[in-house]
Amino acid sequence: MNQIKKIGIFMDHSNAHFMEYSDFPKPHFNIVSKFTHLVKEQSLSGKGENLMHQKEQHQQHEYYNKISDIIRNYESVLLFGPTEAKIELYNLLQTNHLFNNIEITVENTDKMTDNQQHAFVNEFFKNHLLN
Repeated sequence: MNQIKKIGIFMDHSNAHFMEYSDFPKPHFNIVSKFTHLVKEQSLSGKGENLMHQKEQHQQHEYYNKISDIIRNYESVLLFGPTEAKIELYNLLQTNHLFNNIEITVENTDKMTDNQQHAFVNEFFKNHLLN
C-alpha cells in the first residue's frame, strides 16, 4: 500500500520550516528568504523606498517559488504559522493548475517552538486520517 506523502510547513515571510509526516522520522529542513533586515536597510540607504519594495517583491516571489517546488512532491500539505505569508502562498498556489490535485490546508497558529510545530503536524495528520 502506498502511503500518501504529507508535509507540514510552519512559515512566515522570511523562514519556512518543513516537517514531513511519516511513520519513520525524517530530517526537517528550512528555506530562508533572501530579503533580510540588512538587505532592507541597504535598499533604503540612498536608493529609495521604491527600489526596496521592488527588491522585496522579487525576493518574496523567489522564496514562494522555492516552497512551491517542494510542495509539488506531496499529496497533502499543511501550511501554518502566525503571519499572512501562508495565505499569500496558498493564494499563489490556487492560481497554478499544477497544485489542483494537492490537498492544501491553512491553519493560523501562534509562534511555536520546534517541538510544538512537530506535535502540531503529527496531531493534524493523525486527526486528518481519522476523518
